[in-house]
Amino acid sequence: MREVSTEPRPVVKLLSFRMTTDRAPQFIDITDGVQRLVTESGVHAGTATVFCRHTTAAIRINENEPLLLSDMEEFLKRVAPRDLYYRHNDFSIRTENMTEDECPNAHAHCQHLMLGASETVPIAGGRLILGRWQRIFLVELDRPREREVCVQIIGF
Repeated sequence: MREVSTEPRPVVKLLSFRMTTDRAPQFIDITDGVQRLVTESGVHAGTATVFCRHTTAAIRINENEPLLLSDMEEFLKRVAPRDLYYRHNDFSIRTENMTEDECPNAHAHCQHLMLGASETVPIAGGRLILGRWQRIFLVELDRPREREVCVQIIGF
């Protein structure tokens, strides 16, 4: 006779979605989309790691208040202005990681250093456990383009 376990089995799901940005910098609230993936996964307790597969876009948790978002966009522009000289943008000397449609985007890479590529959020009761004002943002730092966000959901 085979013994049947009644213990819940861990679930690991890797899901993703794509979106097109409009400008840079731009904070796009993706919280509802991430929650939708958590709900579809069936995980009731665990974590969701939200990860951006790009070095010129970031994932951050902050408040979705329009004036604050404007302040944060202006802050990023001051930290690493688009119009400074960056060796990465000097195509007369740069030879690494070049593509046909290469654009000058060193400012976006420098801004990304301060932000990062991922956030991990706890899940309880099938819901993301965020603070009252917390939202998850995709932060575009480069230019309008399509971006991919991966969400790894681990739990029971």
